[in-house]
Amino acid sequence: MSSKPRTGFAYWAWVWFPVILGIAVIMVESTEMLGSDHTSDPLRRLYEFFFGHVRWQRWEIIHHYIRKSGHFLGYGLIGLAWLRAWWLTLPKSHFLPDALLALLGTALIASCDEWHQSYLPNRTSSPWDVVLDCTGAIVLQLLVYIFMRSLRPKRLARAA
Repeated sequence: MSSKPRTGFAYWAWVWFPVILGIAVIMVESTEMLGSDHTSDPLRRLYEFFFGHVRWQRWEIIHHYIRKSGHFLGYGLIGLAWLRAWWLTLPKSHFLPDALLALLGTALIASCDEWHQSYLPNRTSSPWDVVLDCTGAIVLQLLVYIFMRSLRPKRLARAA
């Protein structure tokens, strides 16, 4: 852990900036302009550049999975940003409470995102997307836990 003092605006900005940035990215991605009707053609051109031509019916399935993978990975990364922020904000806490707070933050942002999308004409809103988002956060947090448990056990078992 760094020897930075845990006070002052610079420290708090350094700790919480990734969370704020992640939320900002979600806000941009949750607009009408990034609905599936607007992302299909650019993503298809990119896909076909790497993998060759794909029939329309097959593309609809691939596009669906690309977008859902984006949910999983994007919210997984936001979950890690929340975990890092809580880990550095609550220095005497343990991994599990920090991970639960991170999951709560991720669920809150995912729920607000789906609620917002329910008001957009070209977007859909689904509680299953919130479940997928939270699953991404849980999986990435578990990977971090396994990594820390195996390679950095002293860092994980900090004193309470």
